[in-house]
This record gives sequence, structure tokens and C-alpha cells, in this order.
Amino acid sequence: MTYNFNGKNLRIPDEDINRSMKVLGLSKDEAIQLWLEDEGYLENETVEELTAKAKENKIQKGAKSDKPRKKTTRERKPDLEKENLIKILAEALENAGITVEITNKSKIIEFKVQENCYKLDLIKKRPPKS
Repeated sequence: MTYNFNGKNLRIPDEDINRSMKVLGLSKDEAIQLWLEDEGYLENETVEELTAKAKENKIQKGAKSDKPRKKTTRERKPDLEKENLIKILAEALENAGITVEITNKSKIIEFKVQENCYKLDLIKKRPPKS
């Protein structure tokens, strides 16, 4: 919908007008008035008054609390299956004459072949949802 406001042609989305009329029970003129106020083309005394009060009280978006947040540490359950697989892989590499370092006993093996360094990261996939 095109609306002429103070010599300017404004494009007001029809869905905004229809939504305001339906949800708030406004007439078409009231819905247009509401849209103009929301978009800053018209000033609303109540909104200006509330904005001034908010500025006096220094209300800010995303204000932080005085209390520090509690950080929780997650305890991981030992996965014996992964630990056994890491041991088997490490033994196989050592049997091949490769120096192996287990960085994380249920996740990571690092080893060196000649001058190249490698890292194996064992990841257990979740079962598919049925």
C-alpha cells in the first residue's frame, strides 16, 4: 500500500496493516497510524515520555548483572571402548617401529614418521535416530 505522508509517498506493507487490524482489533486508519509511529514518522507522547524515563534510569539493552556467573565444569564419563581402541592403535604403530605418544587416553594419538608429525583423533559417532 502506498500512503502519502507530508508530501512523501511511503510504502506500507499490507501484511503489517492486516496483522495490526487482526491482532489488535484496529481500524485501517489506526493501523496506519501505528505503523507510522513505529517507523518514526510520527511522534507518540507516551513513547517519548517512557524513553525519557528510561534514559534517566540508565536502562540499557543487554545490561549485565552484578553477580558473577557460575561456571560449571562437565565431568566426562570414561569410555572404556575408546580407551581400548586407542591402546590397540598405539600398539600397532609401536610394533611398526613408530614412536607414539597418547595425548588423551580416550581420544588422541600423536606419532612421528620420519620428520612428519601426525595426529589421530578418535571420534565416536552418535547412533542414528530411529
